[in-house]
Amino acid sequence: MDIEPDADIEKFRAEVTEFLDTAPTPEIREAGRKTTSAFAPFEQAMAWQKILHARGWAAPSWPAEYGGPGWSIEQQYVFASEYQKRGLPPLLPNSLRMVGPLLMDIGTPEQKATYLPRILAGEDYWTQGYSEPGAGSDLASLSCSAVADGDDYVINGSKIWTTLAHKANRMFMLVRTSREGKKQQGITFLLLDRVDYPGMQIRPIVGLDGEPEQCEVFFDDVRVPQSGRVGAENDGWSVAKHLLKHERGGSAHSPALHERIRMIRRAAGDTPSPFGGTLADDPVFQRDLGELEADVASHEHFEKLAISGHPVSQDPAYPSINKLISSELTQRISVLMTRVVGLDGLPDQHDALHVGSDTAPLGGDLALIAMPFYLNSRATTIYAGTNEVQRDLVARTLRA
Repeated sequence: MDIEPDADIEKFRAEVTEFLDTAPTPEIREAGRKTTSAFAPFEQAMAWQKILHARGWAAPSWPAEYGGPGWSIEQQYVFASEYQKRGLPPLLPNSLRMVGPLLMDIGTPEQKATYLPRILAGEDYWTQGYSEPGAGSDLASLSCSAVADGDDYVINGSKIWTTLAHKANRMFMLVRTSREGKKQQGITFLLLDRVDYPGMQIRPIVGLDGEPEQCEVFFDDVRVPQSGRVGAENDGWSVAKHLLKHERGGSAHSPALHERIRMIRRAAGDTPSPFGGTLADDPVFQRDLGELEADVASHEHFEKLAISGHPVSQDPAYPSINKLISSELTQRISVLMTRVVGLDGLPDQHDALHVGSDTAPLGGDLALIAMPFYLNSRATTIYAGTNEVQRDLVARTLRA
């Protein structure tokens, strides 16, 4: 299959590079340099989304009918590549790449009209209420209940690992509406149009990297409207699987992986080797970096095939395969980052990582982010379904 750019792509690339070189504020660029997870600093990421939205570029993969730019696959990939080369902060994914595409696919006309424009404009940010203390990878075991009462549901229970819930103004979540039949049955998908309902409490969780990125959320007789349901009552498992398809396989990861490798290569050229010269001259390091770079290039080709409409993208195993490869490559990159910075990566530089901080960082840019990125990336093989679960899903698909 021919997946090379069309004849006009370089003109498009010039338009993209001119905008990306001039539009971001200094604070947004700083946020990009200090991003240590899949979630960039919240305030700057949302401010950047508003700037991109004003240009019509906040959601490159959204169709024009919902406010997206209507770009071709080649244009989307060029934009992602040029974006990553500049180290700009990634836009936050829960709204733009998860609940937004879900509503396009199966939301009601009223839900689409209400929520999609606000998602695109950065007026709303949605947190995901899936996992519970007793239901992580075995998500079907969730017990947070919603009992119908008139036009409302009354919710009781808790959620955990709800990313940026303390920053969000809306939540999409799974609740237990029936205990009959298999555990996958009796689950309903809800949209909460606010996160400050009476009886609702949000508590941030400080992670290994020192950031309160995750939260736990408690529900005590929280009354929410049934109009927020997506799909039929007790059919939320099907809705959740549809959304996970977007979460696991709905974007290209390789441009960001390539940018991390470029950071490693630049830093290695400035890092003395104990055997003379720089680390970049060390044959063992060259081997390890080369293997990693080759694997990222292979994954890039796989993603290009998928997003260009190749049949691989229609394979039920594709989202799991994409999640497996990208998450494990991310962890391998994080290990190599810590190898390059060595002892310079050990000091706790939490204060210096905050955008606008007047605390001077120790060492270079890579030394500032390497250890927090390493610690945060431990979760990549856990969230969106552990990699062990993904391998089981792939095996089941292949057997079928």
